[in-house]
Amino acid sequence: MRSDNGHPRAPRWLRIMAYGGLLFLHFPIVMIMLNAFNADPGGSAFPPTGLTLHWFSEALAREDVLQAIGLSVRVAAMATGLALVLGLITAAALYRRQFWGKEALSLMLILPIALPGIITGIALLSAFKLMGAEPGFWTIVIGHATFCVVMVYNNVIARFRRLPHSLVEASMDLGGDGWMTLRKVVLPQLATALLAGGMLAFALSFDELIVTTFTAGHERTLPIWLLNQLSRPRDAPITNVVAMLVMLVTAIPILLAHYLTRNTAASSGSGK
Repeated sequence: MRSDNGHPRAPRWLRIMAYGGLLFLHFPIVMIMLNAFNADPGGSAFPPTGLTLHWFSEALAREDVLQAIGLSVRVAAMATGLALVLGLITAAALYRRQFWGKEALSLMLILPIALPGIITGIALLSAFKLMGAEPGFWTIVIGHATFCVVMVYNNVIARFRRLPHSLVEASMDLGGDGWMTLRKVVLPQLATALLAGGMLAFALSFDELIVTTFTAGHERTLPIWLLNQLSRPRDAPITNVVAMLVMLVTAIPILLAHYLTRNTAASSGSGK
């Protein structure tokens, strides 16, 4: 039997297993979203005793929640900006040029995101102590940028490989200098790759917890705030609301990045 698009239809048992796998993966997320609207003060009654938007107003009136959201947004924005610059420069340097140690350099570039987060966190904390840097806002930004660079690098290097070098040569033949060629030829070709890499980096930084725990000092980002709330059952409804907002803030950039790179032969990974 074939489906409407002409491909062989999968057996029923295989489709049931696929839907079961999807349900297993997304059931906890569905419960968090349902409990965000649950009128029960405990925040976890099932079935819900009623639906309400009251917990949203409570959450948005909490000063500690707003401060944590603001800090996470500032950290993610700065880490993304730094990752965009470093990822673009690194991809441009490694593209087309052959030199000794290039493969090792490429491997070391992706190592921070391949290593367990606790190893990256301990390494960063040791490095900051050696430099005499106190943990705070900028140590979080630098820590996040170390693995966010990979998101940008993977997207940009893939786009570089698809970019015909004849475009650059044509620009030079027509009198364009290096800066004009970069501004009017190369960057427009890389725009969607940079945008997709930046959105992935922002989403990755916004919900990063393990590395942040080692580099934050007394700062409290939104993931750290959520972790601390686990010992306060009275705040469970507000925690559900904040968790749902985190999911939306991180899922939307990932979906947009997937949309922008869906026709790219080699796109970046989606998470750590």
